[in-house]
Amino acid sequence: MENWQAILSIIIFISVIFLIMTEWVHLTIAALLGALLLVFANIMTLPEAVGYISKSHGTLGLFFGVMVLVRAFEPTNIFSYIATQIVILAQGSGKKLLLGIVALVTPICAVLPNATTVMLLAPLIPPMAQEIGVNFVPLLILMVFVANSAGLLTLVGDPATFIVGDAVNISFIDYLWNLSLGGVLAVVSVIVTLPFLFRKIWNTRLDDLAELPHPQINHPRVLMVGGVIVGFVLLFFVIGESLPIPISPAAVALLGAALALLLSHHSRIDTVNNILKDVDWSTLIFFMSIFVLIGGLDKTGVIQSLSGILGTILGKNILLGSLVLLFLVGILSSVIPNIPLVVAMVPLLKQYIVNVGLAPAEVLASDYQGQFPPEVLPLFYAMMFGATLGGNGTLVGASSNIVAAGIAEQHGRRISFKTFLHYGIPVMLLQLVTSAFYVLVRFLL
Repeated sequence: MENWQAILSIIIFISVIFLIMTEWVHLTIAALLGALLLVFANIMTLPEAVGYISKSHGTLGLFFGVMVLVRAFEPTNIFSYIATQIVILAQGSGKKLLLGIVALVTPICAVLPNATTVMLLAPLIPPMAQEIGVNFVPLLILMVFVANSAGLLTLVGDPATFIVGDAVNISFIDYLWNLSLGGVLAVVSVIVTLPFLFRKIWNTRLDDLAELPHPQINHPRVLMVGGVIVGFVLLFFVIGESLPIPISPAAVALLGAALALLLSHHSRIDTVNNILKDVDWSTLIFFMSIFVLIGGLDKTGVIQSLSGILGTILGKNILLGSLVLLFLVGILSSVIPNIPLVVAMVPLLKQYIVNVGLAPAEVLASDYQGQFPPEVLPLFYAMMFGATLGGNGTLVGASSNIVAAGIAEQHGRRISFKTFLHYGIPVMLLQLVTSAFYVLVRFLL
């Protein structure tokens, strides 16, 4: 590929990240303009750009389906009702509310993708914050931190973790044995920061709970049927891909959305046009554009070139390589969404271990089902931790971050890049250091 095309794709990508960080333009506009520049500069054709988007159809389908599903049941007032009950259970204590969010999100994210969990639970946060009299933005950011961290508890908790685990053929049980403790440490790291980063909410106390508004459930019969639909969706999220005829989470979410639209239309609690109008199209377009930008780096050979650099710097030193990868991928993941990052990094890392003679060339085959040499696995484990926890660093680092930002905008507030950075950098650095210590002790010493 022409050198000028590789250089231009790098410049466009860095420019988009810069615009997002400085907030000169909306992040969706920046990403969309960057993707279109690749097309107009003839670095890739429009069909090729659409092809890179289609490679991530599962992520986009999952997001769209859950967005429709959640929006369809807003007229029942269920989110405000549950939010009030959570505040009452927390007895008006900001400390208990923060710990309650951790306790609520952690087990769910162990079995559901973290962005999906944020889409399901984030609508509870604004009414909950309003009732206790605090800004809901820090609560949404906390939910994101916990969701991203708890995604490391199991193989299916985070898409980035699943992509890496699938690439090295690690089983669900092997993951639990080798890596789940690292996920526990990541969640504990978030809890440790609560009294400091979330000090104002931690010290909040609502003494008179009788003054809380007590919203009532609307359309209870519709909500009962809706509960069956949501239960169906959650069940098949967990078991769908292990059925004799596998059903992907995206297909389950889209079917759930279709059933929710049917229910809303038939019961007349809302119109299809209203529901689809309120879908967070900005977030969906942002992800599509980012996939194209990563595709530009892939097509022009930028990503492949990095594997040679890795080999030169690291040689066969697994200990050094694991630590460098953990922090390097962690930092990259704070500015590049972790799903496309690991999609790009997995083949790069495989090529590296083959180039330096740590694994046979057979591992490069897309259908390779054998076992990887045990001595190279810490490299992939380090990449898992770096990609997942690095996503806590900035607003664009993980899909759940962008989802939370979209939900905040829908409720009248914006999570700025600077605001997220204030919370994200301390949490990310603490988690990366903790994870490095875990990988070092568990696998390398």
